[in-house]
Amino acid sequence: MGGTRAPPLVRIVYATVSGSPAGAETAHRAGFVGLVGRPNVGKSTLMNRLVGAKVAAVSAKPQTTRNRIAGIVTRPEAQIVFVDTPGIHEARAPLNTRMVAVARQALDDSDIRVLVLDAARGVTAEDRALARESSAAAPAAIVVVSKTDLVSRDALLAVCAAAATLLPDVPVVPVSGATGDNVERLLALIAEALPSGPALYPADQLSDQSERFLAAEIVREKVIEQTRDELPYATAVVVDAFREEPERGLVVIQASVLVERASQKGIVIGERGQRIREIGRAARVELEAIFDCRIFLELHVKVVPGWSRNPRVLTDLGL
Repeated sequence: MGGTRAPPLVRIVYATVSGSPAGAETAHRAGFVGLVGRPNVGKSTLMNRLVGAKVAAVSAKPQTTRNRIAGIVTRPEAQIVFVDTPGIHEARAPLNTRMVAVARQALDDSDIRVLVLDAARGVTAEDRALARESSAAAPAAIVVVSKTDLVSRDALLAVCAAAATLLPDVPVVPVSGATGDNVERLLALIAEALPSGPALYPADQLSDQSERFLAAEIVREKVIEQTRDELPYATAVVVDAFREEPERGLVVIQASVLVERASQKGIVIGERGQRIREIGRAARVELEAIFDCRIFLELHVKVVPGWSRNPRVLTDLGL
């Protein structure tokens, strides 16, 4: 990058990544890479870009990701299993407590931890606390500054310099999940840091989650988009039936949108059912692109009082 130079001893990986000498034989590498960070720093968008396919729901709303979701990148020299996690935040309610527990467990189980920061927000006190917490977790680490497309080059260098103080001697990689800028260099750096070992999943597998789970996530993403500030966190989606009909090139999906109060049901359904129809249309279009077949999607809205505090429902949702 041109312009202002980074301070000495700050390793910002933006132009090149060291590799093995030409012709040298290297062992195959494989392992788990935990993407951790505060809510809404761009982890899911980044993972979808890294994998090259949509495997995680994305929204401008914080705390969109609730479950541990793995996205798998397979290359001749390495297999990288990225684990997207809920944003780590101060949690009091049962749902949020379980989300944070999922994120911390994924961090403990990773071979490499990738601390993701938001370039537009800068390095916050919360980021520093999370860096301290994660410093004793996985044996290797990388700091990623995401959303670089939203800031100027000089501002980005300043954020990268601040990010370099979080974890000493750890590379800082600026990337944009939205545009793909510097993503290939991040992949190369991660592949170099993984332990030697055979592939963990089949080469054509992109996620460890089922198609049923992905369908629920896409519907929930559209619910979040459509309800905006009215119901940011009060809904969940359960797939009641998922039936493939290959002779017709069709997948039939029946799903329930869970809300806690009757008034919330009205918000999701909308005037004369307009909102739930739009949710279904948007989800169907995206699912047809992902599954490469026709989708028949039937949605129902169910009032389940206190679902977000009900241990059985949370367990059914994978939390």
